[in-house]
Amino acid sequence: MRFQREQEAEPLNQLNMTPLIDVMLVLIIMLIITIPKANHAIGMDMPRGGAATQSVAQTLEIDFDGTLWWNGAQLASRAALEEKLSTLASDDSVQLRSNGLAPYQVVVGVLSTAQRHGIRNIALIGNERFQ
Repeated sequence: MRFQREQEAEPLNQLNMTPLIDVMLVLIIMLIITIPKANHAIGMDMPRGGAATQSVAQTLEIDFDGTLWWNGAQLASRAALEEKLSTLASDDSVQLRSNGLAPYQVVVGVLSTAQRHGIRNIALIGNERFQ
């Protein structure tokens, strides 16, 4: 008889985990449902079909000391670069090749100047050697 009383008292000390597990499962399901879908899209202007236009890419090089070279000819100043960029159409492309030792401010300045003149196609050439 005494043994039966000890067994009856034991379940009163244990916590019923079933409702807790049910609540946790419902919360996990709600969390999974409410998480937004991951969107790894990158906004890019893709070329459109139509008449093919032949445009020659202009090369712009930045030397280690910040000297600018346009198609192999040295530019005297930033104003000369702005003059060259203003003659280009917005769909022309510019290939930018910078030396690894070129000052960051010069490269950023060239990119902002090109953006200000409406140049949208800028290819960064030769960066694979820095990776």
